[in-house]
Amino acid sequence: MGHAGMAAAAVRYLRSSPHSAPVEALPRPELRCVREDERAPIDPGEFRRVLGTFATGVTVITAPPADGADSPAGFACQSFSSLSLDPPLVAFMVGRTSTTWPRIARAGVFCVNVLGADQGELCRAFAKSGSDKFAGVEYDAAPVSGSPRLAGAPAWIDCTIHAVHTGGDHLIVVGRVDALGTAGGDHAPLLFHQGRFGRFSA
Repeated sequence: MGHAGMAAAAVRYLRSSPHSAPVEALPRPELRCVREDERAPIDPGEFRRVLGTFATGVTVITAPPADGADSPAGFACQSFSSLSLDPPLVAFMVGRTSTTWPRIARAGVFCVNVLGADQGELCRAFAKSGSDKFAGVEYDAAPVSGSPRLAGAPAWIDCTIHAVHTGGDHLIVVGRVDALGTAGGDHAPLLFHQGRFGRFSA
């Protein structure tokens, strides 16, 4: 499936959800084919190595059960960012082959759980596929979407899916922030750098 097909499928997921807001079509950019002589000779391994020097925070994106599913959906995500203050928007990136993304898209809503320095094992659990990621995990419902809000997370951001864009082998998911909050107190963040977890030290 090409980029246009992926975007169309994402929009169909959103429009099929009773909880999602209408998705407005965006202006199409001018496109042209990239010639072979324009492609940068970037080795994928070198790409990962160099980009791995950029330290990021770590989140778990969750969504409530949708379309008769018995359990909520969730996955570990380090590709998360604030996007806009007015209106309040955030974004996360998810692989186009993700099996969790269609469940989140059908729900039309999600919660970003910002993980703390002591939640590395929780992150690893949500990074695995083919298992019950919520087994033994404490959570309550985010106030607007009902998405799982993980116990112990220093911060949470409750969102409605606002738009979905294609970006190479990933999708760029934009969320409109409906509610957010912190756990209070001084919580060190969980950091990811060069394939390893760490913590912030002032």
